Amino acid sequence: MVSESINEIIKSQFDKTLESTDFSSLGDFYEGKVRDNYINDDIRIIIATDRLSAFDRVITTIPFKGQMLNQISSFWFEKTKNLVKNHVISIPDPNVAVVHQCEMIPVEMIVRAYITGSAWRAYTKGEATSGIILPKGLHKNQKLEDIILTPSTKAESGHDIYISRDKILKDKMVDKQIYAQMEDASYKLFKFAQDYCYKNGLILVDTKYEFGIKDGELLVTDEIHTQDSSRFWISDSYRERFEKGDEPEILDKEIFRGWLMNTYPDIFPNIAPNQEIPPISSEIKIELVKRYMKSFQKITGDEFKAEVSDVKERIINNLKKANYL
Repeated sequence: MVSESINEIIKSQFDKTLESTDFSSLGDFYEGKVRDNYINDDIRIIIATDRLSAFDRVITTIPFKGQMLNQISSFWFEKTKNLVKNHVISIPDPNVAVVHQCEMIPVEMIVRAYITGSAWRAYTKGEATSGIILPKGLHKNQKLEDIILTPSTKAESGHDIYISRDKILKDKMVDKQIYAQMEDASYKLFKFAQDYCYKNGLILVDTKYEFGIKDGELLVTDEIHTQDSSRFWISDSYRERFEKGDEPEILDKEIFRGWLMNTYPDIFPNIAPNQEIPPISSEIKIELVKRYMKSFQKITGDEFKAEVSDVKERIINNLKKANYL
C-alpha cells in the first residue's frame, strides 16, 4: 500500500516537474544540463531543476529530483565545510542554493574506488582512462586496490573528455599548485564520504568534484555526493552479487543509463548532440525516483517528504521572502 501511494504521488507530480526557469531579474542567466544559474556580481543563484541528463544530454524530467539533489548536496556541503571550503552562502528554497561566484576551473576531478561505468567500458577496449592503465584481469564492478583520480575536461556541451594529469599541467590548463590542492581536496572529500556512506549501508563507488577560485582561494563548487554526480551501491549485498557476476544494487542514475542502452541500443551510449530523444517510460521514471528517495534517506537519515505541488510557485515565494525577487 505504501509503495502504491508513493507511485501515485510520483505520477501526480509528472506534469508539475520543474523543467526550466525564467527569472531574469536575478541576474545573467546560464543554463547547465541540470541547473539554471543566475549571476549577479559576486553571487550566483543556482536552481536545481528536475531535468535528468545522461550521456551528456538532457533526456527527460524526474519528479522531486531537483529538490533531492539540492538538499543532499547542501547536506554534504555542511558536513564537509571544515574539511574543504565550499561556495555555499545560503539555501533559501529546497531547490535553490545561493553561492559565491567563482572563477571556475575547466577540469572535473573524478575519483573512483571501483571499476565500472565509462572506466570499465574503456578497460574492455584496452584503453587508458585519463592516462591511467589499470592492471589486467579485473572484473566489472571490482574494487580497485587504490583509489584513482581520472580528471576530465568540463565541456559546456557534448561529451566531457578524460585527460591525464600530465597533459593538464603541460598545457597549463590549471596552475600546478592549484591542481595539487584540487587533488588533495578530492581525496579528502571522497574518503570522508566513503566512510560516512559505509556506516549507512552504502558504497560510494565514484564521484566527481568541480572547483573554483574566489579571492585566490580554492572552493569546491556545483554539487557533491549526489545521485547525479556519484554512484552508490548497497553494501550488504555487494560481495555476494559480485562473486556471482551479478550487478550490484544500484541507488543512483546508473540504472537509467542501463535502461537507455538496453531499450535503445542503436542510440545510447553514443547519442549525437542534436539527435532526437526517444520516449521514456513512466515505469523507469518512477523506479528512478524511488531509488533517489531511498538513497536520500540512507544518506541524510531523514525520510524524503514527497508532496505534490507547484515547484516554481514555491521557489518564487521563497526567493521573495529572501529578498532576491
